[in-house]
Amino acid sequence: MDNQLEHLIQQTQVTLYLFQDDGAIPNNPTLPFLVYPGALQITGDDPAVVAEHVFTANGWGGLWRNGIYSFHHYHSTAHEVLAICRGEARVQFGGEQGVVLEVRPRDVVVIPAGVGHKNLGSSDDLLVVGAYPPGQQWDLCSGRPEERPGVLENIARVPLPLTDPVFGQEGPLLEHWGVQ
Repeated sequence: MDNQLEHLIQQTQVTLYLFQDDGAIPNNPTLPFLVYPGALQITGDDPAVVAEHVFTANGWGGLWRNGIYSFHHYHSTAHEVLAICRGEARVQFGGEQGVVLEVRPRDVVVIPAGVGHKNLGSSDDLLVVGAYPPGQQWDLCSGRPEERPGVLENIARVPLPLTDPVFGQEGPLLEHWGVQ
């Protein structure tokens, strides 16, 4: 881990979920969805800056600030990391049969290509920072039948990231996604 990031990161117990294709949302057959509860030390007037700094320092880019769409969607061409910087949300991951999680400031989730996510309800002040591994451009898919089989081929071709978006060269993503 980069010494300059140590004060921004909190070691945490990572939770893994592996979701199967539900017929609409393909999910990812090999890469688990990762939850890093309380991983970021969010402080200051602009809490998103912490997530942006950590993700950028670990080589993830395409940064954005917003919320989470309120419909089931996934990306077939990119993995995605989300940091909750302000507010709270109930988010369903993995499609209609997936898990519903309460996400709060400091939480980070890493979403493999193909894994569905949907905001089921959030506070008015929800602020999320998202990012992607280098060279990956996201698309927006919603589980329509005509998306297949192309999205399945896309998901299989998305390269593994070389760094964990929070912990860099030694993070749990590398272990659980078989990068090391």
